[in-house]
Amino acid sequence: MPDPQLCNESNFISSFRLLMPALVFYGSCLVMFAVFRALFCVVFYENIADVDNFLLVFPVGLRMDTVMLCYVLALPVAGLIFFPGKTVRKTRLVFSGYLACAAGIFVFLEMATFSFMDEFSVRPDRIFLQNMFSGLEVALMIARGYPVMFAAALSVTALTVWLVFNKSSRGFSALPAASHIQRGFIAIIVFPLLSLGMRSSLTHRPVNISDAAFSMHPLVNQLGISSTYSLTYALYQVTKHEQDPAAVYGKMSDDEILRRVMSLNNIAPDEIDASDSPLLHYRQSQFPRSRPLNLVIILEESLGAEYVGCLGGMPLTPHLDRLSREGLLFSDLYSTGTRTVRGIEAVISGFLPTPGESVVALEKSRQDFFTLAQLLKGFGYHTEFIYGGKSTFDNMKSFFIGNGFTAIHDQDTFKNPVFEGSWGVSDEDLFNKAHETFCAHGEKPFFALILTTTNHDPFEFPDGRIELYEQGESSRYNAIKYADYALGLFFDKAQHAAYYENTVFLVIADHSTRLRGQDLIPIKKFHIPGLIIAPGIKTGTYDRVASQIDLPPTVLDIMGISCSHPMIGRSLVSMQEDRPDRAVMQYGDTHAYLRDNNLVVQRPKMKPLQFSVTADRQLVPTDLDPEMQQDALAYALLPGLLYNNKSYRSQLPRQRRRINLCAAQSGDCFN
Repeated sequence: MPDPQLCNESNFISSFRLLMPALVFYGSCLVMFAVFRALFCVVFYENIADVDNFLLVFPVGLRMDTVMLCYVLALPVAGLIFFPGKTVRKTRLVFSGYLACAAGIFVFLEMATFSFMDEFSVRPDRIFLQNMFSGLEVALMIARGYPVMFAAALSVTALTVWLVFNKSSRGFSALPAASHIQRGFIAIIVFPLLSLGMRSSLTHRPVNISDAAFSMHPLVNQLGISSTYSLTYALYQVTKHEQDPAAVYGKMSDDEILRRVMSLNNIAPDEIDASDSPLLHYRQSQFPRSRPLNLVIILEESLGAEYVGCLGGMPLTPHLDRLSREGLLFSDLYSTGTRTVRGIEAVISGFLPTPGESVVALEKSRQDFFTLAQLLKGFGYHTEFIYGGKSTFDNMKSFFIGNGFTAIHDQDTFKNPVFEGSWGVSDEDLFNKAHETFCAHGEKPFFALILTTTNHDPFEFPDGRIELYEQGESSRYNAIKYADYALGLFFDKAQHAAYYENTVFLVIADHSTRLRGQDLIPIKKFHIPGLIIAPGIKTGTYDRVASQIDLPPTVLDIMGISCSHPMIGRSLVSMQEDRPDRAVMQYGDTHAYLRDNNLVVQRPKMKPLQFSVTADRQLVPTDLDPEMQQDALAYALLPGLLYNNKSYRSQLPRQRRRINLCAAQSGDCFN
């Protein structure tokens, strides 16, 4: 006999009310995400106003939010359908807590996005993930740099958790009764809908983050997803594809990758020194010297070319402008990425960027990974890292100790600093420490990496040092002026010290600041200053396109060091005139290869695009050159190949024998 409950249509329809807590949560979250999306459009309207179809972020957002919410609701929906009513009511605190925590995460990440997007022009991604676990520096930076937003985010999140928990708990307590047959029919209807919602597609491919990219404007594309979605995707990339760029951009054989890169960088196959290090090749210095020169690399935090007077930027760097007339200034230099660790891997190792984390933070590069410190240590150099903050930040200390640095001077080694802020001691203290350390080395050759911190949120520095550029001391422009002031003080002292005449100084930015613009790769924001001051170097301006990865081979050349190394960067002071200019840039998961005035942009699982770069660094779409696209792909895949095979290293014993032979034959090299 048919079940009377099943036959009663009204009872059957009303039984769907047992899904009411999940439906209310779904609807409320859609409204919440739409409200935040609207607020982002208002706050960042100036950046997206020129995009005709930017309102598509709302239907696109509805689709992407539904995908994420279907995954989140799968567990409570299954519990509501399959658990007896009494069981659900008894476990309502568990289900209510689950939904409350989910809602709290949603709201907190959306709130945090305002300041994060203001800084990086993207929603929270792998950078956000890395900073979540980076300790006290980041916490203090957020609390001091964005105190109102930080307090508001915590308050709104706490209120959201409380409201969702209470409303959900009441909803789970008032569920209607439903027979097993009714629950079965509900399952037959609901689970296919949930599955369809997760896939958001009737084709064999489910929706992914690329489906939200409907515009050529990167910020607009970011608004079409939620911050929880973007952060979850970043976590997935980290765990699944962290060292596999081929999974992001496409495949190419290892032999073809190496062939193309070697050809593009004038490395002949017969120059390769070791089969287990496929790019280890010998380079003869064009500046033979009777004694080794010291090397000091000053990595300036967040100093984009737009803030440097001698590069046509703002009048914030009078001391760097003065120093530029005493050395070789690189006027068209590009960073490889947007974070300090990207600058470190490029300038210290000459290593290309990847869509994953920097090698500074990865396991296989903890030791036996090529760095200038490792190379120069083999020549008898004292090698050191001098930093005003905690060297454990971003795994720097572990990377440096495992790869050739013999001394670490960080915040704990400073005695009675004149100023301490969220990120450590001031640049003034940093350079005073560096100067004292260099003077103590005497005649022993040394290599030092100095990393500044003042030009970083919340922009703290000692009073009374500079004439403020703008009112409100804690600002980026004032911090840049102070950082420049400290740099000038250091060189004023160094020029009167014995080590100065025997030292090559490289002053270079790790990256620029906030990325702005409608381009998929806003290359203006990758434009950074670079300056080499060295004895005997011809002063002037190098105005060809150059990359951060070109600077390590360049300084080795100027130092007079002939050696084998795996770097594909070129010595800019010895490069043949007919070699094409090029630079490589990584912006999140987007990879760009710039050659002369052509740019190939590769995006995850999407067709590559090509642009012509105008004189003011604007991008004009053009036809894709298949050969250049393959060259760009080779550059994108090379770092993954070298990292995964642990083949980016040098062979010091063989290298030293070759140097000694060189010295015996010509006297141009040193032991």
